[in-house]
Order: sequence, then C-alpha cells, then structure tokens
Amino acid sequence: MAFSFLMSKFQALKKNQDFQSVYRGGSSRANRLLVMLVKKNESPSNRIGISVSKKVGNSVVRHRITRLLREVFRLNWDGIRGGYDIVVVARGLARESGYSQMESAVLHLLRLHHLLSEESV
Repeated sequence: MAFSFLMSKFQALKKNQDFQSVYRGGSSRANRLLVMLVKKNESPSNRIGISVSKKVGNSVVRHRITRLLREVFRLNWDGIRGGYDIVVVARGLARESGYSQMESAVLHLLRLHHLLSEESV
C-alpha cells in the first residue's frame, strides 16, 4: 500500500508539448553522462521526463538507462525542491555507467540547478 503512495508523487512528462515547453523555455546544464533541462511549473510537485536517443544504444540499453534514472529520482525524491518540470537527456557515455555513477551525475546536475533541498546537501 505504501508503495503506491510513493509512486503517486512521481509524475512523468508524457506529452511532446510538455517536453517542447521545457526544451524551449528551460535552463540547461550538462555533464559527461546527462543533460538536464529545468523549467518552473505552476504546480507544487515536480514532473520528470526522460529521453534516451537511439544513438545511445538499442532498446535494451535505452530501457536500462531509463530504469536507472527513474530509480535515482525515486530514491532521492524527497530531497528535490518542488514545482519544476525536469527533462533528463542521456548521453552516449551513460551506456557504460552503473547506478552509482548515474546517481552521482543526477545529483551533480540537481545541485547546479539549485534544486536540492538544504537538508539533503
């Protein structure tokens, strides 16, 4: 029962229009593994969009990266400030990275965007 409550807080960007809005109006930061675009939204909660191009790898690789990123956000969700649309774009080097490298890359970009709450820093 508690699991469904946790997942209800995690909202995803699904519509192309939402992704395009973040691409056009958001601020961008990048590191070796990921590019993160962030745009303020009108709601108190965050929405996450994950984009992994075919250039990164085949469908097995792309889905693995997507699952890793979703898990990183799930485990660090309480430490992220609310009210933002966040799009994460995986780069080619993400193909070889594991969970700890992916988590480090996401937290680095969240810090650059000043989205980590003070208690989680």
